Amino acid sequence: MAESDTNTAARATAAETATAEAAATAATALARALRTAVRGEVEFDAAARALTTMDASNYRRVPVGVVAPRDAADTAAALAVCREHGVPVVPRGAGTSIAGNATGVGVVLDLTRHLRSIVSVDPQARTAVVQPGVVLDDLRAAVRPHGLTFGPDPSTHSRCTLGGMIGNNACGSHSVAWGTTADNVHGLSVLTYGGDTLRLGRGWDGAPAGLRELIDRNLAPLRTGFPTGLPRLISGYALHALLPEAGPDLARAFCGSEGTLGVVTEATVRLVEAPAARALAVLGYPDESAAAEAASGLLPYGPLTVEGMAEDLVRVRDGGGGGGGQALPRGGAWLFVETGGATPAEARAAAMEILRAADPLDGMVVDDPAGQRALWRVREDAAGTATRMADGSEAWPGWEDCAVPPARLGAYLRDFRALLAAHGLRGTPYGHFGDGCIHVRIDFDLLSEEGVRRFRRFSEEAAGLVVAHGGSLSGEHGDGLARSEMLSRMYGDELTGLFRQFKDVWDPAGGMNPGVLARPARLDENLRFSVLPRERVDVAFGYPHDGPGGGDFSAAVRRCVGVAKCRVAGPSPGSEVMCPSFRATGEEQHSTRGRARLLHEMLAGEVVTDGWRSEEVRDALDLCLSCKGCRSDCPVGVDMATYKAEFLHHHYRGRRRPAAHYALGRLPVWLRAAAPFAPVLNAAARVPPLAGLAKRLAGIAPERTIPRLAPETFGRWLRRHMKGRTEVFTRGRTVILWPDTFTEHLAPSVGQAAVRVLEAAGVGIVVPPGERGGQRGRGGQVCCGLTYVSTGQLDQARTVMRRTLDRMEPLLDLDLPVLVLEPSCAATLTTDLPELFPGDPRAARLAASVRTFAQALEECAPEWEPPRLDRAVAGQTHCHQHAVLGDAADRRLRERAGLTGELSGGCCGLAGNFGFERGHYEVSVACAEDQLLPSVRAAEEAGKAGGAGRGAGRGAGRGAGRGAELLADGFSCRTQLDQLGGHRARHMAEVLAEALEEARGEDPADGPAGAG
Repeated sequence: MAESDTNTAARATAAETATAEAAATAATALARALRTAVRGEVEFDAAARALTTMDASNYRRVPVGVVAPRDAADTAAALAVCREHGVPVVPRGAGTSIAGNATGVGVVLDLTRHLRSIVSVDPQARTAVVQPGVVLDDLRAAVRPHGLTFGPDPSTHSRCTLGGMIGNNACGSHSVAWGTTADNVHGLSVLTYGGDTLRLGRGWDGAPAGLRELIDRNLAPLRTGFPTGLPRLISGYALHALLPEAGPDLARAFCGSEGTLGVVTEATVRLVEAPAARALAVLGYPDESAAAEAASGLLPYGPLTVEGMAEDLVRVRDGGGGGGGQALPRGGAWLFVETGGATPAEARAAAMEILRAADPLDGMVVDDPAGQRALWRVREDAAGTATRMADGSEAWPGWEDCAVPPARLGAYLRDFRALLAAHGLRGTPYGHFGDGCIHVRIDFDLLSEEGVRRFRRFSEEAAGLVVAHGGSLSGEHGDGLARSEMLSRMYGDELTGLFRQFKDVWDPAGGMNPGVLARPARLDENLRFSVLPRERVDVAFGYPHDGPGGGDFSAAVRRCVGVAKCRVAGPSPGSEVMCPSFRATGEEQHSTRGRARLLHEMLAGEVVTDGWRSEEVRDALDLCLSCKGCRSDCPVGVDMATYKAEFLHHHYRGRRRPAAHYALGRLPVWLRAAAPFAPVLNAAARVPPLAGLAKRLAGIAPERTIPRLAPETFGRWLRRHMKGRTEVFTRGRTVILWPDTFTEHLAPSVGQAAVRVLEAAGVGIVVPPGERGGQRGRGGQVCCGLTYVSTGQLDQARTVMRRTLDRMEPLLDLDLPVLVLEPSCAATLTTDLPELFPGDPRAARLAASVRTFAQALEECAPEWEPPRLDRAVAGQTHCHQHAVLGDAADRRLRERAGLTGELSGGCCGLAGNFGFERGHYEVSVACAEDQLLPSVRAAEEAGKAGGAGRGAGRGAGRGAGRGAELLADGFSCRTQLDQLGGHRARHMAEVLAEALEEARGEDPADGPAGAG
């Protein structure tokens, strides 16, 4: 390099350093001023900034800091400080927007932590006053007793906020009946960046200075510049709401301004009467264009919704099997048309009328609530499921939510599909067909320069196509960073010039959400993928579904698109698990999305700068229970349990680990060593000083009781039980019984009970070979490696798993099912084993052989009838079973045994080592209190109310009350119930074994239920 070049480079480096130092100094001064003025949280640390770099879009902007104001006065104080320092502000709700308008720049105002009160409800006036952080489902629950609801309902209704809905003029599936958010807002309290407090409603009262004059000067372009016949005209500013003939309505004009005009601190919203009953007509058509053309013809019948989707979306979600257990009618595309009525019969009659009028290829009416929920889940999860194509390749938003007149939707979709094909792209359109609004995720290549150029070319042509059909670039979610640049194509230069003047009237300093709507950023700037490393990260797991050929950790992290289904804080839908730590703390960093965002920033290296050694990522993952709930409940299958194990593996490589990793992470070793001394150790564990010392040394929470070791291991009992027997095993009626660590050393009664039931069902048993051979009946030291995986000790996990595969190899050739009684161990063998050994066919064979207790019985003894118990059940489906294994066979077994009722969803909160680790106790209890413990207490109360005599004589403390049977197949679940309330739960095998013994007239205390 020439000397002049060297000097130039040195000067550039010095200038960059000086600029960075000046920015850091300014940020420090801003943070100090905000902490002085604001009572809420002021966070300028790397973790807080990393959590708000992205929303649910393709875009990423790094904020200076995050402020969570406590009230309107706090919000005003934060705005004043930011104005004084010349720093822009972005108000943010749940961050579920897919246009990039909730990404961080300057200071992010987090309105979800404190400003979440429902101030008042007036059932007579049908209005409610809410703060901007109120979650939509919370408002709907509050007004439901009055027979009312809030009409707009985006698919993110369980976590989106009213403030965010107002900012984006959100709509949802019921807008054909109840309109957009703007149609349902009566008045707004707004703070401007300049310090004004405004009260907006109908009329000009509260308008900022100069606004009325701007409108009066430009009536002609405002009357002619907006498309007509569009139920979903969301793009740009709603200046037509200020025309004299329209009202004017300041609140309506403010809706959809995407945080660019001011901050909403309170809103008065209109409520609508909720139908007492609903039915769903599901109509099948040959293709999506046929469905789209039929949609507008159904509007005169007054439906509540007319939603559409094609077979490619369903195929991505569940292989084309239909809507989550509810089969779909024949067809290549479907309309979901919901009707309401005062009675179920009235709602069904309305749906039947639509079915007759629609002339579909095939159709049906679903009127039971469970069936409707299953079908709606397919549609509501689409924003996530559509991000993976049927072949596993990635798809992204970026041309999302455009709307055309409903009558033109069929023609538009044909042209849109042709445009995709012309650019060599694929997408899965779905959405609000009755309103002409289409959502789509497209397989853009946003990682390469050429791919980004094609993204721009396609977007420009797609904008022209929408305009040619008389449409709006945004029919929901707003324009944001994704479409604001294209507004001139829709509205022309004169009207977009008025948009800039409108923005300047409200925000002359330009401090509110710059780059959005007025003076827009380019749509191909700020893409979140550009900061990720191009080289593959060296990882331990195989990640078979991420990246071409698998193994791409960046692609795994990219799975999170930010739809934030993990941020649900109320009762989880159905039996879902995700995300127990967020439900316990309510903090973004403890959600699956928050952790994925931190991992993204760790890979980017700009905000989180120390890679695998990051303390920010470690702290966020510390409260991840590794429940695997996100693996099934997240619409895109983010697997945070695996990512956590991967991170811990790298984070502690070559470093000292927490004590609990050595004590609990290597539990199988310690339990095998302790087995001969079980009586002595059990006694010592009940001596407080000794127990306290042991817990301190092991990193165990002082509140916990150390579980008792079995006086006799399951393997030793099994050898006695099978001694002298000559067994003849039959293929199809024999299982390999897996001696998991928990059953072997802590709960042998489960294994004993399973053996009794299998024998009664005529199922033979083989156990893995021991250290010195393969004698039947001799337990071997095989291990799934669960505790090593959950603590990120992946080198040790592979050593243990490799030894297990070596010992299991002869049995795998028998092609027998492997019965694993502990769900967490079964899940580890099913998922972690093949992902840590992607090139070993033995791992795939063993994983495919794993069965739960109910599955094994169903497969090997399908004709066997279990004993009838005829009573209710309570308890919990293990989170790993929910996420990985499924519980359909368990449900069928319970039904055949006469056990009625549902088990709770969620996570017990103990989750293996998690709940035992020091510092986790409070969160562990909070997780149990979320669903499990309340359901058990309710069952106890129901049992007491049902009469003291019911269930008498079945053993002291048995079940959840006198009538209900308390089931929990996981050792952690049973331990948590026992330690947090003295509730005695049992494995299904124990319940059936006891019933068999009672039928034979034996004393249950002498059998498996009383052992161990």
